[in-house]
Amino acid sequence: MLLVTATELARLIRDRELSAAEVVDTHLARIDEVNGTINAVVQIAADRARAEAQAADEMLARGTPLGPLHGIPFTAKDNFETAGIVTAIGAVERADVVPAADATAVARLRRAGAILLGKTNCPEWGGGIETVNELYGRTNNPYDVARTPGGSSGGECAIIAAGGSPLGLGSDSGGSLRLPAAWCGVVTLKPTAQLVPLTGVLDGRGPLGALRDPRTQVGPVARSVADVALALRVIAGPDGRDAAVPPVAMGDLDSVELRGLRTGFYLDNEIFEPTPEI
Repeated sequence: MLLVTATELARLIRDRELSAAEVVDTHLARIDEVNGTINAVVQIAADRARAEAQAADEMLARGTPLGPLHGIPFTAKDNFETAGIVTAIGAVERADVVPAADATAVARLRRAGAILLGKTNCPEWGGGIETVNELYGRTNNPYDVARTPGGSSGGECAIIAAGGSPLGLGSDSGGSLRLPAAWCGVVTLKPTAQLVPLTGVLDGRGPLGALRDPRTQVGPVARSVADVALALRVIAGPDGRDAAVPPVAMGDLDSVELRGLRTGFYLDNEIFEPTPEI
């Protein structure tokens, strides 16, 4: 179960082959097993997650699933506000800050039936190439604990690679999703700018949004492209608060015909030369 994709877990729960309670308990146990070594998860909401999983199973028994992610556990980078769970962003002065509401992306995953397990480590104030801070310490790469998972969404990518979470949320301004995903061997996407609201995502200056750095986007992390596509459908679109996100419906990913599309790329940016393997 630990390395099963979120898409497949959703099907297994929907078909009553697994219960949401079983899925949540298994991932909480995995976090407990690996987190002492990799230090990826900095806040756990185990009791709440178990209660929500029990409620999810009862709803499914009544024939009223919440949505496409019904019963699926997920984690979120610690720069996303989470109602009732400390959101410190790796800063000592925020060690006791508990938001009253969820960031839009977190809220949308929960409304679609996903269950928040906890928060994952990031550099202080949410940005940096290595995931380390004075409050929570260093996150290690699950494949080699002497190495970094990268940053700044390093805790998120590390716990998904280690099997502690099938799905997560991170943010990316200059590689903060893409770099740790590459170093941890997981899948992510930095979405098109203004596709996913930044409401409830924080940095050292406060809430992000239309007047903040336009390079910053919210994106999903998972172990398959299908999972990332599924989560993106859930979190995309205007929320009435981030004025930069236009009221334009996201296209149907399944209708895209790859045959005939062209892809452009370059091999030399005159700064760094890629390795032969890349």
